[in-house]
Amino acid sequence: MQGILWQCQTSSVAGVDGSFKRIARLICRPGADTAHLRAHASRLAPQCQRYGLHRRQQTVMCAADATDIAASSNGSDSSSPVEGDSPSDKESPAENGTKAPQILLEVQVATGMDMVKAEEWDACASGCGVVNPFLSHAFLLALEVTGSAAKEEGWLPQHVLVRDAGTKELLGAVPLYLKSHSYGEYVFDNSWAYAYQNLGGSYYPKLQSCVPFTPVTGARVLLRPSTVMPAVRRVLAQTLKAIADELGVSSLHMTFTQESEAEVLQKEGYLRRTGIQYHWENRGYKDFEEYLAALKMRKRKNVRTERKAVRASGLVLKKQSGHDLRPRDWDAFYDFYLNTTDKKWGQAYLKRGFFHAIGETMPDAILLASAYQDDELVAGALNLVGSDCIYGRNWGCKYGLDVKHLHFELCYYQAIEAAIERGIPRVEAGAQGEHKIQRGYLPTLTHSVHYIRDERFRTAVAGFLKRENAEIDYALEALTAEASPYKDAEEPQGAQPAHEVKQKAETQKEN
Repeated sequence: MQGILWQCQTSSVAGVDGSFKRIARLICRPGADTAHLRAHASRLAPQCQRYGLHRRQQTVMCAADATDIAASSNGSDSSSPVEGDSPSDKESPAENGTKAPQILLEVQVATGMDMVKAEEWDACASGCGVVNPFLSHAFLLALEVTGSAAKEEGWLPQHVLVRDAGTKELLGAVPLYLKSHSYGEYVFDNSWAYAYQNLGGSYYPKLQSCVPFTPVTGARVLLRPSTVMPAVRRVLAQTLKAIADELGVSSLHMTFTQESEAEVLQKEGYLRRTGIQYHWENRGYKDFEEYLAALKMRKRKNVRTERKAVRASGLVLKKQSGHDLRPRDWDAFYDFYLNTTDKKWGQAYLKRGFFHAIGETMPDAILLASAYQDDELVAGALNLVGSDCIYGRNWGCKYGLDVKHLHFELCYYQAIEAAIERGIPRVEAGAQGEHKIQRGYLPTLTHSVHYIRDERFRTAVAGFLKRENAEIDYALEALTAEASPYKDAEEPQGAQPAHEVKQKAETQKEN
């Protein structure tokens, strides 16, 4: 059930205090109805006025930072502004000297992706011009409907939506979950949970904005392109904190955010944390051999030796989309996935049905680097393909299969080949793994932001992050300078600006 959380006219919900938060509780309660919410909002109008909210109306600016909030006094569906503050009566100059119309925004919480239309969610998810398959409606829905990211597994969806109160158009969204644990996140805060418990607090439940089980960088505040994007971003950033306050959770975490997004959220009072992953950059290589020529001789020789060993095994290697894969292939790959988690004493978060679901609903985004013996799939590395990156996710092989260097071939070299063939600028090979460096994947910073409610604990975490971030910066510098496999650590041979890669690939195709 969705309902109006609040209707606001500015880019901030800071200072809403109890009025906003009591409505947030109603929204989060299963079965809450919109009529009840409107009536409750009307009863709270005197409190709004007491807090100075009733008359402090500020117009949302399309290119400026507004700082106050205004709430409609009657809470009606019409979302009409307070008398005397109509859009025609009040306009404020934007930074470029133009005027922006006033707009009413309403915030909602959806307790499942099935409550949001796919086309409107995807319009926000790709609003920055980059298609990230993990942020798509199809991927997030598959996680929920197959029981992978569901309340039974400690993931309760609480997706935040911001709409134009007049047109009901979705302007922004945040994938959000109420969690009872820290599994499946890949930004580890177990020590924080232990420390907070020693302070007498309860770390769980907590709020988590992420793509479950997916350590992939991407936007977390999803914005449809519009003239009010800065306002919607600020509404979402502040609304998340208000929801955390109302629910009484220990903290709110947004993991694997974009660097630019982390910078904006840090200004909103979130603590910032960095980490390291290993990514491969396509510098305009025309083929795999040109890429190898950029490596130091010993590294180049090692890559060729590893690939030769796999070819000698007699396995048939393929790069397959979801259209190429049969149901029995997905069943086999799920068994491979379980084999891998068992070997690492890990936990299999994803259900069998999840792999079938993404194969059916987003086949063009699937890239399975696979190995066949006769007609039988015996190993595979699952990648998802975005507009500017190939993302490596899960790998596994048939129980008992032992082909030396097969993991490196399917997980790393096949992905590099595909990126070169398709003119895709980057390959991200998942979390951790310094062994990736010698195969061309260089250390890259990742970013997350955190809102800690308890002031004492917030101070302690801030001190921890100051030290940890400094250590991460040092490690990044040292790894880049000392461990790079490229002939020129600063600029690999054949280097070309990443934004020119696709243009070059298109030119080659035309010729």
